[in-house]
Amino acid sequence: MSRIENVFTKPGYKALIPYVTVGYPNVAATLSVVPAFSRAGADIIELGIPFSDPLADGATIQKASFNALKNGVTPKLCIDIAAKLSKQVKTPLVFMTYANPVFSYGIKAFCRDSAKAGVSGLIIPDLPPEEAVELETEAKSHGLDIIYFLAPTTSDSRIKLVASRASGFIYLVSVAGVTGARNTLPIELAGFVARVKKATGKPVCVGFGISTPEQAKEVASFADGVIIGSRIIQLMETEGVEAAVSFVKELRKAIDS
Repeated sequence: MSRIENVFTKPGYKALIPYVTVGYPNVAATLSVVPAFSRAGADIIELGIPFSDPLADGATIQKASFNALKNGVTPKLCIDIAAKLSKQVKTPLVFMTYANPVFSYGIKAFCRDSAKAGVSGLIIPDLPPEEAVELETEAKSHGLDIIYFLAPTTSDSRIKLVASRASGFIYLVSVAGVTGARNTLPIELAGFVARVKKATGKPVCVGFGISTPEQAKEVASFADGVIIGSRIIQLMETEGVEAAVSFVKELRKAIDS
């Protein structure tokens, strides 16, 4: 059983998965906020590798990625930072990136170096299962989970395909769109989660658009985990690291209630 899968073994427990863009607003902030999130109750932490064309991300994370790139953040630096963080926290770390940086780095080298740095899994939204055989092979050989996406528009046949290939957990996109804080959750979200759960026994976690403790609590009532990124980035930008940590504490409390 992988470190990510182990998060979901406690009956009734719901995972909290915050996201940060590595190097935003600076590297020091990443090195500070990730251990703080771990102490605040995060179960898995997504480390976003900044990329110039983040197709799945909305304006908030696009801006964070742009500024991180301006700060000189590269995939190699992200791996170095992950290595430092993995020595400080027991919380599983997951890279969220895109196919281009992985291919440019080299699939074998990226999987090898990520695993050596203590990373537990990879999320690559623009790499479908049909094109990910080589990555899956390398990831498996290094003990890395590959976490695939499903959207509300996904057909039942494709849900079965993704369920058969994913490891760690399955990432459910709450809306047919990009990341970003939203005022309300789609009314059909619970039904979507139920449809996926019928096709797999693997954990299903929901992200995109969740921005308040109340929304996190609602999602946790029918999903196995809650993923939040854009609102955390907004808080880090406008109010600082401590505000983001306080928000994660509020999320943990709401989910547990």
